[in-house]
Amino acid sequence: MSTFLWVIFPYICLATFVVGHVWRYRYDKFGWTTRSSQLYEDKLLRIGSPLFHFGILFVAVGHFLGLIVPQSWTERAGMSQELYHIVALLGGLPAGIACLVGLAILVYRRRTVGPVFRATTVNDKVMYAVLAVVIVLGMWNTIAGTLLNLGIAGDHYNYRDGVSPWFRQIFWFQPDASLMAGAPIGFQLHALLAFLLFAMWPFTRLVHVFSAPIGYFTRPYIVYRSRDERPGTATGTRAQKRGWERIG
Repeated sequence: MSTFLWVIFPYICLATFVVGHVWRYRYDKFGWTTRSSQLYEDKLLRIGSPLFHFGILFVAVGHFLGLIVPQSWTERAGMSQELYHIVALLGGLPAGIACLVGLAILVYRRRTVGPVFRATTVNDKVMYAVLAVVIVLGMWNTIAGTLLNLGIAGDHYNYRDGVSPWFRQIFWFQPDASLMAGAPIGFQLHALLAFLLFAMWPFTRLVHVFSAPIGYFTRPYIVYRSRDERPGTATGTRAQKRGWERIG
């Protein structure tokens, strides 16, 4: 079971993540969208969306520092483990709270606004539930990890000695299951549900993460012409302006 949970299951989820995106892009290009519902309601959206997106952005940065950056690198930079965990707590907890509050507002909006609720698929509903649990567990682990590392609550445990090396080993195809088998249950559940979320990703609205409108900056200008009669077009004396002007 330990081998399945910490070696086989992560690769199943990552394979589903990659193959699922390829499949959906090939056979469901027109469904590759957030299914925007701003036209139905925008007051709650203007509050919940920035909170969630900026919160999840800082959460992702924190995970990168905690999982990808080795402990030895931060120690060489002069940051002790105690200081690192305190900084992680002070930075990660507000980001997690903002993310969770934003998600709660967005879910409330989807549940209470009829047209928005009807535009929500079953896959997205399940995804919201899993995402909420992952965020809550992450916040709990941030608090518990700091307390355990400082020896305030329970036996000393530093996730950068266990969870982080195991996560990096996955991409080297050499994961050590014993590193996660000895981790507290909160870290184990967070890791399992996070990989489950990756497996669900291609089949939900989360695919819009890979649809950044980069082409917007290079697209040609859109020319709008009015049908209204303007001065200069018939009896007026002022010349009509061009439909577009060259920048610079």
